[in-house]
Amino acid sequence: MTMLMGEFNHTIDPKGRVIVPAKLREQLGDEFVITKGLDGCLFGYPMEEWKAFEEKLQTLPLTNKDARQFVRFFLAGATNGEIDKQGRVLIPQVLREFAGLDKDVVLTGAGSRIEIWNKAKWEEIVSRYDDNMDEVAENMSNMGFTI
Repeated sequence: MTMLMGEFNHTIDPKGRVIVPAKLREQLGDEFVITKGLDGCLFGYPMEEWKAFEEKLQTLPLTNKDARQFVRFFLAGATNGEIDKQGRVLIPQVLREFAGLDKDVVLTGAGSRIEIWNKAKWEEIVSRYDDNMDEVAENMSNMGFTI
């Protein structure tokens, strides 16, 4: 699978539809899954990646409270995303409210998934990158990732 990447600014219409850029549409495929994401955004997974993620979730122990909460977080709000003839996807109200999507949104490629952000929230997060990127890079190195 190709890495999903790039940053795209769009608006969400009053019905909750947002254009998915052609570059991302090609990689997401005809059917994909949208769910709550971390850091207050939404995650969009190509079906193949979603199935792999589901398999990982199924390995978590039902007896562990954190594991149950983690599974609920990702699965309860998950929905199938389908692209209409205008290249848009409908984002359900519950997910729009979770991510604060009202008008201006940013879609970003994030490797195996896309992220859908409220534009102001995205800009706030990006503005902090320079403040701690050296520390993040060091932590990544501690996890065995080197540049």
